[in-house]
Amino acid sequence: MQEQHAFPFLREILLFLILSGILIPILQRLRINQVLGFLAVGTLVGPFGLGLLAGEVPWLAFLTFPRDQGIAALAEIGVLFLMFMIGLELSAARLWAMRRWVFGAGTAQVLASAALVGGVLLLAYGLDAQSAVVIGLVLSLSSTAVVLQLLAQQGTTGTPLGQAAFAILMLQDLAVVPILLLIGALGGGGSDGGSVAVLALTTLLKAGIAITLIYLVGGRVVHKLFRAFTEHRQPDVFMALILLSTFGIAGLSAAAGLSMALGAMIAGLLLAETEFKHEVELMVEPFKGLLMGLFFMTVGMSIDTRQILAAPLLLAASLAGLVLLKTLVTASLLRIGGQPWSRAIEGGLLLGQGGEFAFVAIGYAVSARVLDPSLGGQVMLVVGLSLFVTPLLARLGRAIGERGEHARAERAAAGDDAALDPARGRVIIAGFGRVGQQLGKLLAEQNIPFVAFECDAKLVSKLHAEGKPVYFGNASRPELLRRVHADEAPAIVLTMDHPASSMQAVRGIRREFPHARLFVRSRDEKHARALRLAGASVVVPETLEASLQLSAFVLEAMGLDGRLVDGIVDHERELLTAKLLEPEGACGQL
Repeated sequence: MQEQHAFPFLREILLFLILSGILIPILQRLRINQVLGFLAVGTLVGPFGLGLLAGEVPWLAFLTFPRDQGIAALAEIGVLFLMFMIGLELSAARLWAMRRWVFGAGTAQVLASAALVGGVLLLAYGLDAQSAVVIGLVLSLSSTAVVLQLLAQQGTTGTPLGQAAFAILMLQDLAVVPILLLIGALGGGGSDGGSVAVLALTTLLKAGIAITLIYLVGGRVVHKLFRAFTEHRQPDVFMALILLSTFGIAGLSAAAGLSMALGAMIAGLLLAETEFKHEVELMVEPFKGLLMGLFFMTVGMSIDTRQILAAPLLLAASLAGLVLLKTLVTASLLRIGGQPWSRAIEGGLLLGQGGEFAFVAIGYAVSARVLDPSLGGQVMLVVGLSLFVTPLLARLGRAIGERGEHARAERAAAGDDAALDPARGRVIIAGFGRVGQQLGKLLAEQNIPFVAFECDAKLVSKLHAEGKPVYFGNASRPELLRRVHADEAPAIVLTMDHPASSMQAVRGIRREFPHARLFVRSRDEKHARALRLAGASVVVPETLEASLQLSAFVLEAMGLDGRLVDGIVDHERELLTAKLLEPEGACGQL
């Protein structure tokens, strides 16, 4: 007789916690996308991975998830909290601030992608209209979790492309509600298209009324509850209210004939509109990675690897077709929105995968008998594989975007030969970051002409468009310096913060232009000494100037006269500058 535990699915919960405790630190250390890591582990230890061998190798049963029951229970919790966190990210103010991209490009992307994907399924694969519509809408959505994490890793969240991608994802998250309602309506059945349409409209109307009531009444109740029970700022009470709101509204949603996942999203939306939003985010943050891992690990467990071996070419073609169609649609919309083609293609590839919501919607559609289970399994497999290839697609897109930026900057530089050729007698600035821009500002205010070079193509494009004399290029290249007549420049200023780059530039410039006046920024005294020995005329160590300025402020605060302080600081600067030319062993401590 099998042993019965009072706590259901205890083994599955313990195994998940063990895997999460080991997996999350490893993925963070290796800088691997956590979503893909949990997907891979879920596939490996799931019923279609090592779980297939659990019957032959008994000890594997303790390290795998060979049964569906425990997985389904874990997945349900993961889905609820995933939808709650999606709702928490949305707010009316945020949507309105990005309304052009959200409601314009986002809506167009969902509808166009759904039409193309659904049309291909209808005409090429011979699916019925109902299945084609549902699958087309589901596959039009992208993965919010994966894309946002990739944007954060690349440091491009705040760029125009990152903001546009985020806006499209926000609309896709909003589209979850009507898609779930549509599936529920279609699940009611009907003998012909007309009756199904009438039933769908009726169901959508009832659901709209139910959602409105839940939102209005629930909003007031939730707000009052949080106000009443959070006066004493007790974390345990606050966490209990978050769980009560999530599960309570999810339960109300289920009682109204809607999905619990939709209710959890409504709970997030309600809290996003209150003054407690940021406190809720802080409370949920420690569990966010764990809950996301729970969802994506259960998604990985649903991927049947045997289907990949059974039809590898069909799956590869389906995956390539999905990515290609969505990339074309998204890239076209981004281009219309003002992004250059290289960045538009980068954004298209970044959003070309299927979304995590597909697993929720397809499972709901299968249970409502809107989709055939085998067809639903194939769709989920394609979505899962698309998530796996997303980092590669993002890397490819990033390379295309950067190459386009470089090409545009080089064309801008090549098209401005007339501006470069007469650049005689100008100060040359190599590196136009914060220090270079400040120097350029001061020179411009004194009507002193200058020309600057920078290797960051994105920054060059931005500043050049503003009319600043900034060009793409490496100022350590002799041929580039000859084009701007470096031999006639009153000063060449190197502001690069990378020691090896500045050293290479000093040596190259001094070799080609031995009489040039070379002013160089250095990181510290040791770096400054090496630059002076390499041929720099004047070196300004960042640490030296910072210490002198700080000393001047302290001396003035102690009551010393300003002119006396200036003399002391100037004298100290001269002493320290002279020491920079001495051999390192003779300098002592600076």
